[in-house]
Amino acid sequence: MTLDRRADLILIATTMLAAAGWIFSKEAIQGLPPFGFIGARFVLASLCLLPFCYSALKQVKRRELIRAMGVGCLLGCSLLLWIFSISVSETLGEGAFIMSLSMLFVPLIAWPLFRQRPPRMFWWSLPLAVGGLMLLALGGAGWQQSASQLWFLCAALTLALHFNVNSRVVRHVPPLLLTCIQLFVTGMIGWVASLSFETWPETILLSTWGWFAMSVLLATSLRYVMQTTGQKHSTAANAAIIMVLEPVWTVVLSILWYGETMPIHKFLGCCLILSALLFYRSGPVILSWLKAKTR
Repeated sequence: MTLDRRADLILIATTMLAAAGWIFSKEAIQGLPPFGFIGARFVLASLCLLPFCYSALKQVKRRELIRAMGVGCLLGCSLLLWIFSISVSETLGEGAFIMSLSMLFVPLIAWPLFRQRPPRMFWWSLPLAVGGLMLLALGGAGWQQSASQLWFLCAALTLALHFNVNSRVVRHVPPLLLTCIQLFVTGMIGWVASLSFETWPETILLSTWGWFAMSVLLATSLRYVMQTTGQKHSTAANAAIIMVLEPVWTVVLSILWYGETMPIHKFLGCCLILSALLFYRSGPVILSWLKAKTR
């Protein structure tokens, strides 16, 4: 098996772990307060990564450390919105597709932030994504925008903002160290939010701690390591397309685990969003291939 092929398989497994993380999180917050769950999960995940980047932490400049912590604040806000959305949502599948739109929002936010005009593929993909969101909001009596959909959308927009800022900071801070710092800051924000707004239960079931452990070890620490390894040996185009599989696996798992049903209009909405992401991410590659064939 070639190195590229192995990297693609690792990325596919990464998307499966990411999708499983939705189930792990949903199950864990049945017995844990959502913000407290995020706090404990990401602090522990950062500690798992700390031994691998401790030497880099001692060498990083104070200014870059502060920037990394600032990016971590953006990630923390996004993940708090995400976990709150999960706690009030009855359908994980459509939430996963809404969250996947964050990559489509990235160029839209980079335009006013860094004066980078979105590529042509973005404008072609945007109507598909908007159409998909409109179909997800349709109910039996017409337009029915649920609160969870709005929270997922806010989380996706915040994640897109984080992606833009993170792409600048990562040029000056080693990726593994930056990940460790961001996970730790996210965890601390979760703890502050939990202490401010939540009450912890007196007793927590052993099964809840099991779901929590899988969230920390599999869906966070192992996932980030696998994603970094896969992206290192795969092309950017392949990695981008493969990562689109996460919401697809989430839908499959939510149907298998929770028995969720998806009306035809919501199914079509998810298909439109998936088409928009695939077109946006693979469109330039397809156009380059077509141009090469017509020469």
